[in-house]
This record gives sequence, structure tokens and C-alpha cells, in this order.
Amino acid sequence: MSSIVQYVIVRGDLIKVLNWPVGAVIAQCCHATTAVTHQFREDKDTEAYFNDIDNMHKVILEAPDQQSIQDLRKLLEENDIKHKLWIEQPENIPTCIAVKPYPKESVHKYVKKFKLLK
Repeated sequence: MSSIVQYVIVRGDLIKVLNWPVGAVIAQCCHATTAVTHQFREDKDTEAYFNDIDNMHKVILEAPDQQSIQDLRKLLEENDIKHKLWIEQPENIPTCIAVKPYPKESVHKYVKKFKLLK
């Protein structure tokens, strides 16, 4: 059986350029992952992901800026990869994308250009 993984891609410029607190950025990732897993809770891969809850695998990647997040969203939509773009309100700022849980080989190619968040 293939490894099921959830990718989260967050804007690095929120911390490095816009000086957001780390906790606020982590909250964005939490909002997006909660939303996407709830939205796709009846999906077979999401169910399998939660059936082994003590071994969930998430990969947190860094997108350099808002444009890269928007470009990724377009790529995911074009390839029917289910995800949630989190937009912080009331500021209306796109902050991150959480992809629903998928087998790694199904989604890695769409996010491999991004580095691990540091």
C-alpha cells in the first residue's frame, strides 16, 4: 500500500517579509488542513489517513510569495487535485494551501519544486 500524505504549502514571505508571528502562520496551516479534511472527510484516501491516526504524515512546504500560491492553486485545479486555499479574513490574504490526503505518488509532482519550510 502506498504512503498517504497531506501536503501543506505556506507562504514564507508572511514571516520573512510581512513579519507575521510564527504562531499566526501555523494557525493558517491548521485552518487549511482542518477545512480540507472536513470538506473531503468521506473521500477514501482521507478515511484511510484517519484510520491510522497515530501515523499521519504531513509535509509542510514553503512557497515564496502570494503569486506562487496562486500559481499552485491553478495547477492543482487544472489537474483536479482537491485542496483548500486558506484566505485570512478580514484582510483577504491568501496564506496557504492544504491538499487533501493523497497517495504520495499522486501529488508529489505538483509540489516538488517547493522546499521544506524552515
